[in-house]
Amino acid sequence: MLSRDILGAIPHGGGTRFALWARERQSASVEIEGRGTFALDDLGDGYFGADVPDAHPGDRYWFRIEDGQRLPDLASRWQPEGNDGPSVIVDNTFAWTDQGWRGVSRQDQVIYELHIGTFTQEGTWRAATGKLDHLANLGVTLLHIMPIGTFKGHFGWGYDTTLPYAPFAPYGSADDIRAFIDAAHARGIGVILDVVYNHVGLGDHYRAYSEHYFTDRYENEWGASFNYDDDGARGVRDFIIGNAVYWIRDFHFDGLRLDAVQAMFDSSEQHIVAEITQAVREAAGGRQVYVLVENQPQEHLMIDPPDRGGYGVDAMVSDDFQHAVRVAVTGHNDFYYRDYQGSPQELVSALKYGFLYQGQRSDMRDKAYGTYNLSTPSEHFVHFLENHDQVANSARGFRLATLASPARVRAVTSLLLLGPQTPCLFQGQEFGATNPFVYFLGLEGDEAKAGAEGRRQSVSNFPSVADPVMQERLPVPADPQTFASSKLDWAEAELHSPMLALHRDLLAMRRSDPAFSHASGRRIDGAVLGDAALLVRYFMAEPSGHRLLLLNLGRDLQFGVMAEPLLAPPPGHRWTVAWSSEHPDYDGAGRRPVDPAQFWILPSDCALVFAPEALA
Repeated sequence: MLSRDILGAIPHGGGTRFALWARERQSASVEIEGRGTFALDDLGDGYFGADVPDAHPGDRYWFRIEDGQRLPDLASRWQPEGNDGPSVIVDNTFAWTDQGWRGVSRQDQVIYELHIGTFTQEGTWRAATGKLDHLANLGVTLLHIMPIGTFKGHFGWGYDTTLPYAPFAPYGSADDIRAFIDAAHARGIGVILDVVYNHVGLGDHYRAYSEHYFTDRYENEWGASFNYDDDGARGVRDFIIGNAVYWIRDFHFDGLRLDAVQAMFDSSEQHIVAEITQAVREAAGGRQVYVLVENQPQEHLMIDPPDRGGYGVDAMVSDDFQHAVRVAVTGHNDFYYRDYQGSPQELVSALKYGFLYQGQRSDMRDKAYGTYNLSTPSEHFVHFLENHDQVANSARGFRLATLASPARVRAVTSLLLLGPQTPCLFQGQEFGATNPFVYFLGLEGDEAKAGAEGRRQSVSNFPSVADPVMQERLPVPADPQTFASSKLDWAEAELHSPMLALHRDLLAMRRSDPAFSHASGRRIDGAVLGDAALLVRYFMAEPSGHRLLLLNLGRDLQFGVMAEPLLAPPPGHRWTVAWSSEHPDYDGAGRRPVDPAQFWILPSDCALVFAPEALA
């Protein structure tokens, strides 16, 4: 079997090696602009390849299959003219300075999701590099970069990738990416890449190479599925796994976030997700890599080790926590939120068990949902309050800071950043960004109209969006202003400095206090204190290490007596307030005096952290 590493244009001292996979095609050639056309040898198993002397980085080229039309290389490393333009040979040398970087573990990470095109006004890797000190000072340890593979259109989220090896040119060069990652590592920050291996976007060129790239055995809501288990699947698997390895090996990414793996259909003995995970760990050598999956069925086998039949990934994204918090904060539970009440018990259970749905019936789906995860360690779950999907899955892409009062946002932020699961922030969340984040995809003509209609139908599942007046005001995905409106306004980081201070202080507490660390061996429990109030108790081996987090999203809660044992202080200690979401530093209303040994009040829309103090 040929190595998956041969695909694309690989320069070497004497020229460039070109290779492609086109199963059941009879011939292939490469046309190099200004140099001529060169036949590729039939290497067997659907592979074609040849060395071309004097073909060097910077040369533009096309592939032809059986003397057909000119095609971009599916494994192109650079597409300066976009999805339908020529491919370019790229030099793979870079002066790395991260030789001492050992990668990232699954424990005690703080993830930050960002989209290169909207993270800054410039929308480039170089501009994003200038924000790394901000992220390091915030307390972020791991960046999640939304997809960067080339897609059809002038701008977009990236989930419509067509040429997965070619970084989207408007963001900057391959070396700009490497410089960004190198600089992140210098600041102690890891970087993982969001990749889309469940479908391809509009205008793909795969079928011109081979019909075997796709399968019709499965129903996929986004289009044709990659062929991972049908005739010719080995070549497809190697193409995809080679892409995953390429990002780890050639760019020093610290792992991957695999998008919607439930749509990566595979009945093979070794599932493609397991094979990707194994391959990227091997490619990383001595570095630790972090593999995160979005998996709607919430399947435990994702995190099970391979020797127990699992796929061996590090963590799964949990929508359940966000959904429950969103309902608790806004009071609305239409469409897919109708499976959630936003009750204190839901929030406690999400913090204790990661997923809320673990095999019981979902009303939205009208069937059982999720798998058993009651004993799964908390570091295997990623929780969030905002991400690209949940912010944009509304009529106007409002952030939580726009939908709820500042006090309420401060309070629930403590649940995320001090909760036992791995927290993930979405770009700008740390300073209460007020600009929307909406769906954008810069297509033209009929494709733009079709994209707008598809988006309209999707968000119209929310009853309020079905309002005809709202329908008229939905952002048009192809409108450049829709894209521009989603770019962060970094002036708000200073304007909203109290919110930024809140996030920094909470993450500093998470980092410095063992009670909030995965590695400390702490355990948690929780209880409901009222219609809108709860507590979370953090247990440590030493009494002085215990912590207590109280949250109230309802009216002022009076504590005269409370028959809840988790409120009891450790022996020989009393509780004292260590942190309050209403501190004036955060633009709060002030800290009310609290003595749990006396009558006291937990204010509305407030979170408090208690620490033990030894009795005299």
